[in-house]
Amino acid sequence: MDPFAQGLAGAALASTIIRNNEDTRVALVVGFLAGLAPDLDVFIHSSEDPLLRLEFHRQFTHSLFFIPLGGLLVAIFLWPFLRRKCSLFSIWKFSVLGYGTHGLIDSCTSYGTYLFWPFSYTRVAWNNVSIVDPVFSLGVLLFLSIAFFRRKPRLAHYGFTFGIFWLLLGLFQRERARIVTRALAEGRGHEIERLVVKPTIFNNLLWRSTYLSDDRIYADAIRLHFFSEPTIHHGVYVPLLDYETLASVYGTDSRAYKDTLRFTHFSDGFVALKPGDPNVIGDVRYSLLPNSLDPVWGIRIDPDNPDSKTLFENFRKVDSLTLDAFLNMLFD
Repeated sequence: MDPFAQGLAGAALASTIIRNNEDTRVALVVGFLAGLAPDLDVFIHSSEDPLLRLEFHRQFTHSLFFIPLGGLLVAIFLWPFLRRKCSLFSIWKFSVLGYGTHGLIDSCTSYGTYLFWPFSYTRVAWNNVSIVDPVFSLGVLLFLSIAFFRRKPRLAHYGFTFGIFWLLLGLFQRERARIVTRALAEGRGHEIERLVVKPTIFNNLLWRSTYLSDDRIYADAIRLHFFSEPTIHHGVYVPLLDYETLASVYGTDSRAYKDTLRFTHFSDGFVALKPGDPNVIGDVRYSLLPNSLDPVWGIRIDPDNPDSKTLFENFRKVDSLTLDAFLNMLFD
């Protein structure tokens, strides 16, 4: 999720072990900062290898097995500033809990997290909450803010409970969207080989459905209603990336081919040529519109120089027509 929500989640969990009211503010501050810390991995990058950042983001710093050490590093950093208010051991406990929420919360989104590194390189993505969800953030923030100023840890516990409730609601919504997608594919005569449904940004009402069938990737938008049937905004399809053709053009020993395999792992296999630009391989899990397959990012490879540096590009420009189309789907 976004860094602010990560900090709030860390603070909320840290509050659950407060033993007296005087520790409330320390626990919330330490938990908040520890909840942010794993994203320091964004500083791991290389100008010569743009994909290095993709490989290391949400990797070892987000692993469940790194939590004790990550919490200790944060506690040691904060100890000089808080030693008059709390013991190092207490700071470490708050820090470990705050740090520990980060990988789990990120796994609730769709990007993918190496939650079990180094024992598994599977990117865990439960897809039950948006990358940015203002309801989650504002709900938790409300309780934590009151708890901080009043030094009432029980109010922070309510914030933690609200956060858990919202994530569970997301699981319920996700399963509803999956059921709709399977029925939609069955009606088209498609056998689903792989399926991903995820909430669109800022909400858990409008969902993006992406599935693979017969070497094609299909995308649809599903607007879930609580008291009526869902609204389906039918989308488009594109061919799955043809690796045999790619190998024949670039060669399996070329940097372009090897970087495409790296990008495919990052994209969980949902890769295709960008419509209108055959030199861009896109991660079609993400698009500005939930029923589109025009990716928001991808890699550019050069057929004339297959061993040149692979470029990572973003295509996130939102025009008024795109925004209007998204809002019409959301409020349909």
